[in-house]
Amino acid sequence: MFPAPQHRDASHLRLVAVKLIHTLAWAFFAACIFAMPIASWAGRHHLAGLLAMLVLVEVIILALNEWTCPLTAVAARYTEDRESNFDIYLPVWLARYNKHLFGPLYVAALIYAGVNWATSGTSGNA
Repeated sequence: MFPAPQHRDASHLRLVAVKLIHTLAWAFFAACIFAMPIASWAGRHHLAGLLAMLVLVEVIILALNEWTCPLTAVAARYTEDRESNFDIYLPVWLARYNKHLFGPLYVAALIYAGVNWATSGTSGNA
């Protein structure tokens, strides 16, 4: 009934899928970084720790992959484009400087949460 998709169309759909998954993963980890100090401020130190560990897993994955998301290699199969955001739905400037921005934010969130936990006098069960 419908014509068979062209190879280019199939590649484009796969690229869109990879970019969407990559963007959702990025948003999840960015949200974790921003939520860490908020959770700590609210006395939810276990939650802040969990968020920190989730981001740490992503950092380890990136480190083991030469500081590149594994989804970048998947997206590269479906396009010749190599702009900074070819593999994710982010503005070029944010995709280009993502690690430069979120690395220090993560470290700052870790420091804040750690200091807040250490000085709170609670076990973090809240």
